[in-house]
Amino acid sequence: MKSVIRSLGLSLLASISCMTASGAFAGESAQSVGPLLRQPSMNVFRRYAADPEKMFEFYGPVLGLEQLQTYSVGGGQQVARFQLGDSADSQIKLTKRVPNKEYRPGRVEDATGLRLLALTFPDEQAVVQRFREHGFAAPEFRSVSGSERRVALVTDPDGQYVELDVVPNAELSVYKTLEVGLTVSDIERSRSFYRDFAGLEELPPADDPLFHTKKYPFRHGTTVVSLRSFGAGLPADTGSGGIQYVVHDIEKVDALAKARQLVIDQPLGELRGFQLRTIWLQDPDGITNYFAETAQSRQAAQ
Repeated sequence: MKSVIRSLGLSLLASISCMTASGAFAGESAQSVGPLLRQPSMNVFRRYAADPEKMFEFYGPVLGLEQLQTYSVGGGQQVARFQLGDSADSQIKLTKRVPNKEYRPGRVEDATGLRLLALTFPDEQAVVQRFREHGFAAPEFRSVSGSERRVALVTDPDGQYVELDVVPNAELSVYKTLEVGLTVSDIERSRSFYRDFAGLEELPPADDPLFHTKKYPFRHGTTVVSLRSFGAGLPADTGSGGIQYVVHDIEKVDALAKARQLVIDQPLGELRGFQLRTIWLQDPDGITNYFAETAQSRQAAQ
């Protein structure tokens, strides 16, 4: 009898060990940054080498985004901010290139990294007119089979891609949504990162007629992160763009990142003069995921 009990006990211990190693328990495996997110969106930044005024013109009056105050963050670096919709919660931020990063020009499918931003508009002719008025080549829209949607692919003055979607008579929230397109080397690894660590809501995969592939979207508020893969072995673009999250407890992000043994690009620190505490992490392809705790986010959590 004792041997049977001992055998059952060893079997149970083995099962527990396997479950713990595979993350089967709801404790540690269920932890993510999701509950720490305070802003109903994410921000996205793009680094560029082109003429700043042309970049600001493109992301401002050409795309129809409101330019907010530009911040100087030291070291000669400035952050130009562009607001989506009627809330400053969702922004595209432009900064000059920084050293120690890889920049890969070319198409969305030519390298891994943050390769695409997608915006939605109600009126195609209004978009075309703004491009022409500012001396940019007019986007060439084409229909998407089975829908009212029309889509065009353009590049900004730095050569980085922007997808323009026209969907007439949609809900207002559709026009406030920013889609961030990541090209990744391993879909399953990246799905795990954005679902299980970043804590974003995973949406059903969708066919992408523009790139003739399938994309895997993850949503937080008005921001959608979409994963695409065009095969392994692509060079890595680790510098052209990244995602910013606003959280209310940066130390918990730091602890969780260390527990998951993630690559820390810039350790937990404070940006003087801004009451801003940050940690910069890398996803499986080296794409920056930048977490920020602000004075407002701290106060809101109290």
